[in-house]
Amino acid sequence: MPLLSPTFLRREPLLAALAAAFALPAAALDLPPPAAVASRIAQVKVYPGSATVERVARIPAGSRSVTIACLPAGLDVQSLQVSADASVRVGETSVVTGPRALSAACATSALDGRIRALEDQKATLQAERDALGLVTGYLKGLGGGDGDAKRPAVDARNLAATADAMRRTGQESLLRQHQIDRRQEDIDRQLQPLVAERQRSQGGENGQVTAVTVTLDAPREAELRLAYQVAGPGWAPSYRALLDTTTRKLRIERQALVAQATGEDWRGVKLVLSTGQPRRNTAGRTPAPWRIGVEPPAQPQVAREDSVARLAMAPAPAAPMAAGKAMAPERPLFDVNVFHNSFATEFDVTQPIDVPSNGQRVAMPLGQHEDTAQVAVRISPRLEQAGYLVADIAQPEGVWPAGALQLYRDGAFVGSGQWNAPGNVDGPARVTLSFGRDELVRVSAEPERDNQGTGGFAGSRAERQVQRAYVVENRHRTPIAVQVLEAAPVSVNEQVRVAASFSPQPAELAWNRQPGVAMWRTELGAGQRARFTADYTIGYPKDARLQER
Repeated sequence: MPLLSPTFLRREPLLAALAAAFALPAAALDLPPPAAVASRIAQVKVYPGSATVERVARIPAGSRSVTIACLPAGLDVQSLQVSADASVRVGETSVVTGPRALSAACATSALDGRIRALEDQKATLQAERDALGLVTGYLKGLGGGDGDAKRPAVDARNLAATADAMRRTGQESLLRQHQIDRRQEDIDRQLQPLVAERQRSQGGENGQVTAVTVTLDAPREAELRLAYQVAGPGWAPSYRALLDTTTRKLRIERQALVAQATGEDWRGVKLVLSTGQPRRNTAGRTPAPWRIGVEPPAQPQVAREDSVARLAMAPAPAAPMAAGKAMAPERPLFDVNVFHNSFATEFDVTQPIDVPSNGQRVAMPLGQHEDTAQVAVRISPRLEQAGYLVADIAQPEGVWPAGALQLYRDGAFVGSGQWNAPGNVDGPARVTLSFGRDELVRVSAEPERDNQGTGGFAGSRAERQVQRAYVVENRHRTPIAVQVLEAAPVSVNEQVRVAASFSPQPAELAWNRQPGVAMWRTELGAGQRARFTADYTIGYPKDARLQER
């Protein structure tokens, strides 16, 4: 009888498939049935939208086949990799998936002991309550609560003592019943989250599990390693930027948010976070030939109508299924597009991490970067008469994927933003972060002057003169750096000519590589004011109309 083929079996129930898959080889080769071995997660490498889980199991000497059970049903079978020590020869591998309830090992949970102890406490309290109920019923019978019951005779001389004893006993019994009810309510509150967590970890009543059986030859005790991909887990970067305006030190703290809902909890595992995306295309697109020809003559109207009619009668083609749709998670935990333009970088988390399989986000630090920043107040007076504090530093080394950013200025939280590392630029890349409005910088814009006139030969051209002026005042007790942005007109037509005059002359006429965006830079001492003016002369044909956008 030949050995099992490497075809992966996933349709049969867990126990039936295992029995059918291994009964024939075991009988033919006179081998014992595959032994179930315990395994632990040694490492998890998390990508945006997926993860590679590495498990380790100790196999006893003389093993011919072993089974690693209770694996998540959503593991990618095609990505399964099995390796072992050099002394072990690894053969074929089979995979079966079935209900968790059919496996005794997978049906148990680490929470079973705590749940059973609480249930025993609740049963003990219920037994005591039932006993007290018997006492209360007896006292009611003595007191005449049941009209049909025959009450024992009571000596009149002991009536007062008997009544007092019945009162005390009944009071204590009812009070104890009330205390038991409260205690049972407390136990129920403790049981509910434990039962819900056990059901969640086991995938509900219809939860599925996967078992991997490996045929091997182990002459001595060895270590077996199993690696597989699971879809759904992910991590996203998170940043905190803390600016000290006195020292101009800017510290950027980098964190990672990890979450997963694969069906298996990651307890005390080593995490490696990677910016790579193994689920994306591995090859780029290639261009198709650009064919240019002469359009054929138009068809007669009747022919076109016939063709339209035939097209309407033809069935619509079915939409092709997207590649990998079956493996995609129902709801991704993180947006993987934030890593679109980044090179792959791995972050090795040194301490063991617990990541439960309930979608809970776990945060962990990934280090920090500190640098001296160029701090200034940036103003766009024509758009908003306010100044905003900005800090500019050189781009930190390494890959810094885009992510959520929290901003702190002098220890105070000023708001949230987005960390976006600069793309390909000429020269050293820099990062500019904005730390909120500076209320001690006063900005005012004088009324704009816009005059229309004529010029050129015999008044053949029209001229438009625009004058703008802004005033900035520093109300700080210390000097500040000021950056004032101005959008100057830029001609996009050879018939339109623009002449600009500034006072003072801007430091840049194409700020941030944007033609027409001028920037003034200056230092303002405490209480100082500065005035910035821009005069524009726009000439164009008299019979033309200017288009502004």
